[in-house]
Amino acid sequence: MHKLGHLEAGDWVEHAYAAVYQRPGSPEELQRVVAGVPGGDPGVFGRLVESLASPFYLLYVLHTPRGEGPAGRYQSPAIEGAELRQFLARFSGYLSGDARFDLWAHSPAESATVVWDRHNQVFAYGPLARYELVLQGLGFSSGQVSVPSPHQHFYRAELDSEAALILEALNWSHSPLREGDEQ
Repeated sequence: MHKLGHLEAGDWVEHAYAAVYQRPGSPEELQRVVAGVPGGDPGVFGRLVESLASPFYLLYVLHTPRGEGPAGRYQSPAIEGAELRQFLARFSGYLSGDARFDLWAHSPAESATVVWDRHNQVFAYGPLARYELVLQGLGFSSGQVSVPSPHQHFYRAELDSEAALILEALNWSHSPLREGDEQ
């Protein structure tokens, strides 16, 4: 299963990013590393987050619910690296196969944030050189990352039960969506 598709010869097929990342080309550009997530692998997000000082706070932005709970921002309590790994492993199928959410992680100690979005891209703000080393260690190289056009998001009925369980997995604090969160 995959969360993002593109049109190929009249059929919607999985969009698979190459293992590439890009850094800002100039100081005027937004200072972040952007990477595609090949195969929707949660390990890319996890490794970037774990390169930061813990504890972390997760923000699960549910922008397109399918009955599992209300749309909104779900913020976790502080978690450590082991809890992050368990969360990503437990929900890996859902996280890589459904586009109804964005997942953020923040390290207050480093004022750093990593975002895995519905387009299967990771945006990493903070220690850019460190992120680049992590990505290179995962086999990534420098290149262009872009969302295909046209593209299609998948919201899978077969993952509805996982979507409901993710809302029970942590003691989330719920708040409304903000402008820009909505699909």
